[in-house]
Amino acid sequence: MSKILVVDDEKAIRNSLKEILEFEKHSVDIAEDGESAIELFTKNGYDLVLCDIKMPQMDGIEVLEKLQDISAETPVVMISGHGNIDTAVESIKKGAYDFIEKPLDLNRILITIRNATDKSSLIKETKTLKKKVYKTDDIIGESEAIMKVKEMIDRVAPTDARVLITGPNGTGKELVARWLHEKSTRADMSLVEVNCAAIPSELIESELFGHEKGAFTSAIRQRKGKFEQANNSTLFLDEIGDMSLSAQAKVLRALQENKITRVGSDKDINVNVRIIAATNKNLQKEIDSGSFREDLFHRLSVIIIQVPPLSERIDDIPILVNHFNKIICQEHGIPPRKISADAIEALKKFSWTGNIRELRNVIERLIILCNKEITANDIKLFAQPIIK
Repeated sequence: MSKILVVDDEKAIRNSLKEILEFEKHSVDIAEDGESAIELFTKNGYDLVLCDIKMPQMDGIEVLEKLQDISAETPVVMISGHGNIDTAVESIKKGAYDFIEKPLDLNRILITIRNATDKSSLIKETKTLKKKVYKTDDIIGESEAIMKVKEMIDRVAPTDARVLITGPNGTGKELVARWLHEKSTRADMSLVEVNCAAIPSELIESELFGHEKGAFTSAIRQRKGKFEQANNSTLFLDEIGDMSLSAQAKVLRALQENKITRVGSDKDINVNVRIIAATNKNLQKEIDSGSFREDLFHRLSVIIIQVPPLSERIDDIPILVNHFNKIICQEHGIPPRKISADAIEALKKFSWTGNIRELRNVIERLIILCNKEITANDIKLFAQPIIK
């Protein structure tokens, strides 16, 4: 049984479709115009929408575009009594699943609904399988510092509050962001990630907001940006402190108005996005130097989660070492190495400027270079090689 929304300004058609589809065991809501359809769709969510094209005030193509902005994965079947090839082609280009002409053929409608809902189910199943395959790693540790982070995640994740994650490189800020999403009400959608430091400043706006065909030399086709891709989901802006001031201004507008504009367009697109940002920089210093907007900082930092460096959670090193030993040996197809107690104590004495990332690399190096048991002498020889 599917949940279907029927949109048509003709009462007789609305009611007929409702009666037929409910007889087929579907759950059906009806809307007489575009505005009420969008309101119902936003509030309830549907497995499929049947939408008339010729309607007063807001026509079916406009409704289709707005539904696509809300949920691009929900199939929309367009119906019209004034159909022609151009109308059908335009509908499909705009994202419609199919186009059916009036008078409506019952068998054609039922087959289309079955195919569309089957496709939608496959998409959902694929997402579920991907989550199982690409399971988010656990946050390992039992120290007071890391337990505070876990408690904060549990408290904040179910809300839509914006979160700013701070901490040095290699501490696991991305992992915190992933768990905030996994434990949120948006977890059925994919987390969308952007590394602001890895994208050239001249391309960051196109990456975030998308662009229209011909907006610049290499824009050979229309492209959705990360904000649109993250609609109804979570957008993770990693290394937000490296974003250009011009891009910061547009991100601020998106957060204020829940609207974005593609590069090369003057059309606003509504978005419903939860923002999680992360940085290894001191944003207050960046604000003082004029490199970061103070108003954007206040928009992003509704909740601040500080991820501690490894030097502040030394008691977690034995747990982390055993964890990395297990998963790295699995990756290499070998039995886990024995690690002596004096080797663990030797690892505790390091400064770990590279934090968790450095510790993982060291354990992998030791597993590859050492014999079946890793000793304190192995730590001395291989843990921190001298670069000449």
